[in-house]
Amino acid sequence: MKKTIIVMPVANEEATMGAVLDRILELPYDNLYIYVVMDSYSKDRTREIVEEYAGKTDRVKLVFYKESYGVISCYLEGFRHALKDGAEQIIEMDGGGSHLPEEIPQFVEKLEAGYDCVWGSRFVDGGGISNHPLYRRILSSGGTVLANLVLGTKLKDMTSGFEAFQRHVLENMNLDKFLSTGHMYQTEMRYYCRKYHTVEVPIHYTGSESSLRFRVVAEALRILFELKRNEKEVGKN
Repeated sequence: MKKTIIVMPVANEEATMGAVLDRILELPYDNLYIYVVMDSYSKDRTREIVEEYAGKTDRVKLVFYKESYGVISCYLEGFRHALKDGAEQIIEMDGGGSHLPEEIPQFVEKLEAGYDCVWGSRFVDGGGISNHPLYRRILSSGGTVLANLVLGTKLKDMTSGFEAFQRHVLENMNLDKFLSTGHMYQTEMRYYCRKYHTVEVPIHYTGSESSLRFRVVAEALRILFELKRNEKEVGKN
């Protein structure tokens, strides 16, 4: 197995952080590393828990991003650290329990099979969503339909945050030029990678209650149409 680094931004996850790390470390890979990215938004013991694990194994590393402006900036900073540290494959996942560590092997399998990008999908056969309000499901599925229509993409899920990349995909991106600082980032990433050899794999997403903010939806729509209008390319492929 090639050197693979999981980039996992977290905040205020002390109740589940240890269990998530344990479940990943129990997977049968000795070349799989976890980069937990944090900023000052986290106020509980999450950082201390991650530091305890990092002190026990070199497969866990804390990346504290002082200049963070939100979770997306933490993802991108994690990518920079992973590339700098020689990752040949990078997996992006949520550290709050929304994504199942037990589903990581299918991402590794597809990367090892030669795919450039592997997209976790809730809407392909075998995928699913639990504990998620109906309106959030509608936003996710409707957002995928709209994104495919506007951008010309053909994926079943354009808004999932469980995904994996070969090194060269992220190397060929200008990580400083992403338009989105919020949920639209996932769609933007899939758009930039549309010319690569990609595949979707089923994931089971565990959601949570959250409020619907018009500002977030409006920002997503703005970015969606800006991508199409400008045919902006962060990727150089």
